[in-house]
Amino acid sequence: MLARKNAVQNQKDIQWQEKVVEVSRVTKVVKGGKKMSFRALIVVGNEKGQVGVGVGKATDVVNAVKKAVADAKRHLVLIPITKDLSIPHVVNGRAGAARVFISPSIAGSGVKAGGSIRTVLELAGIQNILSKQMGSSNLLNNARATINALGNLRN
Repeated sequence: MLARKNAVQNQKDIQWQEKVVEVSRVTKVVKGGKKMSFRALIVVGNEKGQVGVGVGKATDVVNAVKKAVADAKRHLVLIPITKDLSIPHVVNGRAGAARVFISPSIAGSGVKAGGSIRTVLELAGIQNILSKQMGSSNLLNNARATINALGNLRN
């Protein structure tokens, strides 16, 4: 019981950073006309090897962002990071039609990634990496494919 309480307390002490990747306006056609809402795609990370992607929908942007942050914190992934702030080995990830190839890089090369992949990798704390997105250009699927790839990493 005490260990669980300490784990919850340590979880609250972590400084989480949030980045909004996309806020889109979506509509649903209902009997009375069109119902408008907003969908927010958020990436949450602590730059020390934990990162998560979340999606939230609400009738206003603020509530959509709050829901997305809560969703991202529920779906955190722990990533092994090497001493040169890269990943241990080459890895591939998939989500929907999106495929992501992620490869470690030498120190000082920076984050060579685009779109939502860059946001996920930066908030994970990775600073030297190469990546390529293939298949889809959908931001949500690419972010989820990146999380899938990072979840497949081994020490």
